[in-house]
Amino acid sequence: MATFARSDQLLVIIDPAARQTDGESVRIAKDVLSAGATTKVCLPDSPEEFARVLARRGSRRPVVVGDDGALIRAVTFLHRQRELAGCVLSVVPVGGALGVAHALGVPTGAVAAARAVLDGVERRMDLLVDDSDGVVLGALRIPPPATAAAAAEPVPARGWLRPYQTLVRSLSARPAPAVTRPGPARLRVEVDGLTVVDLDQPVEGISVIPGGRDGLAEVEVRPLSVGAEATPVRAAGRTVTVTGADFRYRADVGVTGPVRRRTWRVVEGAWGLTVPGVS
Repeated sequence: MATFARSDQLLVIIDPAARQTDGESVRIAKDVLSAGATTKVCLPDSPEEFARVLARRGSRRPVVVGDDGALIRAVTFLHRQRELAGCVLSVVPVGGALGVAHALGVPTGAVAAARAVLDGVERRMDLLVDDSDGVVLGALRIPPPATAAAAAEPVPARGWLRPYQTLVRSLSARPAPAVTRPGPARLRVEVDGLTVVDLDQPVEGISVIPGGRDGLAEVEVRPLSVGAEATPVRAAGRTVTVTGADFRYRADVGVTGPVRRRTWRVVEGAWGLTVPGVS
């Protein structure tokens, strides 16, 4: 793990949603970062401006002040520019949806997160990349949870974090209207080319989490239970392909689809994130 010197120059990108949601935490983060390093603060007003600022970062280390959506936007942009491997990202989580950042090991308090930016270490993270060039940092779910359930559902911690994390903030702090939970789906799930579940077995849900042992994704398929609870089917691999009737999926905090086929592959150690050092 790489450590950082306080002489580093930081590019602090403050997401507009963070400024609107919690201006006080934004101010605290700016004060802590400015007191400990040379900073350039940018206030983009749109996703396009956010991308332009990140593209012009030069030698500065980018620090995203915002929620999970802002972090995912930064990772996606750098991945598509093929600059992700050489850029270490830092994040100060501010906003409503903070579960992904917290599950990845970033403190959700503004002071603790800003101090981790200054004094933390780089941890290399695995990434799920799909065949449309989309990325998954924390967890993939098929079908997506119902809106009300998703609002309270934590993002699973990476394997090396599970012993240390017992609580993850909900993906959204705002209450969501109740919707009907998706019914069972008939999907073929292949892991490294081997069929785990075929179309003749209805499933209630599928989850895929990067960051397993040896750079593998952890896959869990929950078959439809009739009477007694069905035992989940678990597998691990570097590629996961799902095929079937039109289905939607939740990648971190965004819902995509419908699609009829999608393949995700694990890119081991694809990106670097600053997390607190081990004391």
